[in-house]
Amino acid sequence: MNDDLQAAEDGLANGTSSFHKMGKGMVAFLRATLGFEPEVMREASERLADAESTASADHRKAQRDPQVHRSAIYPIGSEFALCHAQAQLMSAVVGVLNESLTESIRGFYKLRKAFVTLDAILAAEDKYMCGQTISARASVDSVRSNRSARSTRAVPGGFGDDRSSGKKQEKSLLDTVRQNEAQAAAKSTTMSNGPTMAEDDDDDDDEFYDVDESHENTPKTDTYAGHVEINGIIKDLARKSLDDDDRNESQDLPPLRVLSSNHQVLDHDPDSDVFSNPIDVFIHSGANLCFGLLLVMISMIPPAFNRLLFIIGFHGDRDRGLRLLWQASKFHNINGAMAGLCLLGFYHQVITFADILPEPSITRSSENKAQQDVQGYPQERCEALLQDMRSRHPKSHLWLVEQARMEAMNRRLSTSLSILGSSSQNKSPLKQVEALNMFEKSLTAMFIYDYSLCAESFLNCVKLNNWSHALYYYIAGAAHVESYRHCKMSSGSNKESKKHAEKATEFLHQAPKHAGKKKFMARQLPFDVF
Repeated sequence: MNDDLQAAEDGLANGTSSFHKMGKGMVAFLRATLGFEPEVMREASERLADAESTASADHRKAQRDPQVHRSAIYPIGSEFALCHAQAQLMSAVVGVLNESLTESIRGFYKLRKAFVTLDAILAAEDKYMCGQTISARASVDSVRSNRSARSTRAVPGGFGDDRSSGKKQEKSLLDTVRQNEAQAAAKSTTMSNGPTMAEDDDDDDDEFYDVDESHENTPKTDTYAGHVEINGIIKDLARKSLDDDDRNESQDLPPLRVLSSNHQVLDHDPDSDVFSNPIDVFIHSGANLCFGLLLVMISMIPPAFNRLLFIIGFHGDRDRGLRLLWQASKFHNINGAMAGLCLLGFYHQVITFADILPEPSITRSSENKAQQDVQGYPQERCEALLQDMRSRHPKSHLWLVEQARMEAMNRRLSTSLSILGSSSQNKSPLKQVEALNMFEKSLTAMFIYDYSLCAESFLNCVKLNNWSHALYYYIAGAAHVESYRHCKMSSGSNKESKKHAEKATEFLHQAPKHAGKKKFMARQLPFDVF
């Protein structure tokens, strides 16, 4: 992520573990997705297939190895299950980018298996957080019980005897904790055997029950009566007030974690004691990156196709996916850097072209401020993230491109163009990053009506990549048409206008010759058809 893929290749060359092979596959994957070159994509496919098979073998071996790492959060072998899922995800993307319909279908099959594996890893985090919540609740109940016992005066005859009441309170507390733990274990039985890496596709075994609609003896009310059942105890919320007697009992007690969704989110910072082990850091950041990216991508698929994906087991959730990516971006590793790149790419390339954005959420406290809306454009968070990424990877031109996109989104096109121009002079050692920088410079020049620079930059894109030369020649020709019109309208020299006319004719005639040469999923690109 610092524009030094050769150093990454050298560092990974001598390793044969699942992590080394996954790293090699990721290097080739970055080259492939940045440049879309066929030979690089073939190399990426081979490396990722090797990483996938090695991770699968290591995962099976870890189930029988007593010396393997045992995490307090994740089942045994989760680190290899994650490597396997990451390799499958990258293989799926490369397969879709290939010009083969067969490879695309295989890619979607791998995508589903990775989805199931990552969902199982996130379910392990849910189980861990549920256990933490139960422990905190038991601690609160214990403090309340002790304070209640101290405040009760002993009465001769046994009713207020300290020994008998203490035994009853201790038994009641143990029963409550055991009941809560049993409910939590039943809720997360799918994780009892650890991530299965989606070897078995018969995972859709949900049971559905008809709702009992006969409530003849239940009185109907016009308003909500406030009855809530929690752990078998019915509480009347309508009669609760701030003057209740148990208000004083809740003072100076440990605060309980309040969750705003059905998922118990593990959102601790990297310096938390929860992530004292680097393997847990790798699993957590990697699972949040991959699953978050999947949820966001699936949520952006058109509704008709999204319904088909829902039938085969894919469920998109943009809000949760973005929050998972933000969580992964906190960690100073490859997963955190990739999460930051995905977030900035989403906000600066998808959200920037949306005319209607959701209103920012209103926060009333500093605690809720961290849970602000993520589907709009959180400008302050994006600026802080970009600054953090540039400090982590100061030599990378990828972050300069994102900086230019951020300036363009804030309507500072001249500043964006100057950043891209300085980046072009100090070229990146990666040809793919240089092509991306030049393409962004071409678009920004077109948006700011600098037609001369626009035509020059798009012609440079022809030299830097092989993706859509028809588009590049067409826009260069259109830019010269606009320059020709400006010369005519401003009474410019005939020599200048004639030069623009000749170049416009040349490039516009050149564009159809390159149309149809590039295909996506065995179909021509939309602009080539046009």
